Amino acid sequence: MKGEHPIRLLCGLLDVAPSGYYRWEQARPGPRASADAALAAQIATFHQASRGTYGAPRIVKDLQEAGTPTSKRRCARLMRAQGLRGKKKNRRRPRTTDSRHAQPVAANLIADRPVPTGPNQAWRTDITYLKTAEGWLFLAAILDAWSRRVVGWACAPTLHASLAMAALRDALQRRQPPKGVLHHSDRGCQYVDAEYVALLTAAGLERSMSRAGNCYDNAAMESFWSTFKSDTGLDETDLATRREAELAVFDYIETFYNPRRRHSSLGYLSPVAFENQQKLNNIKAA
Repeated sequence: MKGEHPIRLLCGLLDVAPSGYYRWEQARPGPRASADAALAAQIATFHQASRGTYGAPRIVKDLQEAGTPTSKRRCARLMRAQGLRGKKKNRRRPRTTDSRHAQPVAANLIADRPVPTGPNQAWRTDITYLKTAEGWLFLAAILDAWSRRVVGWACAPTLHASLAMAALRDALQRRQPPKGVLHHSDRGCQYVDAEYVALLTAAGLERSMSRAGNCYDNAAMESFWSTFKSDTGLDETDLATRREAELAVFDYIETFYNPRRRHSSLGYLSPVAFENQQKLNNIKAA
């Protein structure tokens, strides 16, 4: 309409001051501001879907997959404007390893082996704990060193070897691994227990253990625990019961970490997506 009639005439008919109209027109968001607003809404949605854990690099990957490519710098700017941020890893970790035993330990083989090129070539395992109002809940997990996928886990109120064995049985049942998988752990008493060693031997897994007092030999597990504690916030939250804590572990590993959480070391794919992509590549190459 303003293209057909003078602005002042239209303002007079509508009882609007021309100066007020011009201020309103100048204040309207331009194309860039409108695009930022739409992108910010998408960013907020993906940040919420990540349970508030993703920073700009992972959000950018989500946007790319959704058909909205953008730069990490722009994404970070729009996240800051909304008060959104990724969770930082908490490096503090409790002591769960008791290597004060007289049982024989295995050599550290993991450093001398080639980097895994497929699933079920090398597994890593460790134990951490969660605080609840009922007392401690201990969590043992086994990680595939290639895909970073949690292939087995178990919870228990004690640090007995039965906890580690339950996680190992879970991994064996899920993966049905071939003989020769390298099983790497620290020197904790759980991993030198006679029944645990017998289960490894029966399954055809090869034992490997970190050097004494060297947490870097099992850095992948240390990194997983740091990510787990940071993402879930369970280090700062006292859950009411051990059952509640176990359900939180299940929810994180089975519905978020394995199928959805992006890893920078995996090209920003989740462990499940990384394994599925490899299977697809193998089919295409066959």
